[in-house]
Amino acid sequence: MSRPPFPVAHLRLKRAYEPATDDDGVRILVDRLWPRGVSKTKAALDWMKDVAPSSELREWFGHDPGRWPEFQRRYRTELKQHAAELERIRALAKTRIVTLVYGARDEAHNDAVVLKEVLLGQPKGARGG
Repeated sequence: MSRPPFPVAHLRLKRAYEPATDDDGVRILVDRLWPRGVSKTKAALDWMKDVAPSSELREWFGHDPGRWPEFQRRYRTELKQHAAELERIRALAKTRIVTLVYGARDEAHNDAVVLKEVLLGQPKGARGG
C-alpha cells in the first residue's frame, strides 16, 4: 500500500443525517441521489454525483451486505473512469479536512467506504469490511 498524498486524518466519512459541524471541513455528498428529508441549504454540501456508483450498480447492490464484495469490485472499476474527480478530492485533502457524506444507514457497507479506500490507495476491504 502506498501512502496517500495527504494526511489520512484529513479524509472523513459522515452520514448526511448527522448535523454539519465546523470540523467537517469541506463536505462532499458522494451519492447519486440527494438524501431524503435533508435540506439543501442546511446540509452545507458540495455534490459530486460523478464519483457515486452508477444508477445500475446502486440499484443492483440495494445495500445487501451479501453483495458487498462484488459491489466493491464493480465500484472500484467505475471509479477508474473518474480520475479527475478523485484528484480534486485528493487535492482538497492536502490542505484541509474533507468529509465524504453519504445517505446510507449501513455505515460499513456503502459507497463512501469504498471511495475513501480508493482515495487512500488501500486495497479492497482494507478496513476489514
